[in-house]
Amino acid sequence: MKAVAGAPTSVAEDYVKVVYGHTEWQPAPITTSGIAVRLGLAASSVTEMVKKLAAAGLLTHVPYGAVELTDRGRELALRMVRRHRLIETWLVEQHGYGWDEVHDEAEVLEHTVSDRLLDSIDEQLGRPVRDPHGDPIPDAAGALHRPDAVLLGEAPDGHVGAVVRISDRDPDLLRYLEAEGIGLDTTISVLGRRPFGGALAVRAAEAELDLGEEVASSVWIAR
Repeated sequence: MKAVAGAPTSVAEDYVKVVYGHTEWQPAPITTSGIAVRLGLAASSVTEMVKKLAAAGLLTHVPYGAVELTDRGRELALRMVRRHRLIETWLVEQHGYGWDEVHDEAEVLEHTVSDRLLDSIDEQLGRPVRDPHGDPIPDAAGALHRPDAVLLGEAPDGHVGAVVRISDRDPDLLRYLEAEGIGLDTTISVLGRRPFGGALAVRAAEAELDLGEEVASSVWIAR
């Protein structure tokens, strides 16, 4: 994948990656306030940076509305997503990191690793198509395959599917799922909601579990 001309800064790279990641698994667009939450920044600072990135041709922005990627912005976002996810996979498979430990490390390394080293890592790993959390890894041309999946909390009663993706936003949640024997490719059967808006009952890893909303909204299973 070719880099976007103009040597984008690490700040620009972070912004386009957040915009891309927000809509990768669901359709609702992100706003400047959503970006601010994801990056831990003041809303006013984010608004100013979004205006600059829009002027640079990386984003489009409707005042008080959606922030979206241009074609150039999407190209840069996919480049950074590829870097981030390959590095996460490399840390887990080659350096003994847990899947709950790699996000912050990858956030730093993705801006500094050379394309040559990244291609070497990709080859060493056997050209993986997903990272430790199930997120698809774009190839060098920017192509990727996202599996047909449904959010666990939205799956109908009786649905059975293998886990294809788990949000990596909360390391504690990843550790909880690992302790319960739930990971990528684990088969989950949806039993239904407990009465009066209760937990979601599922069968996974040969055990029946009651999962709270935070878990149900962080796990995707095959349709």
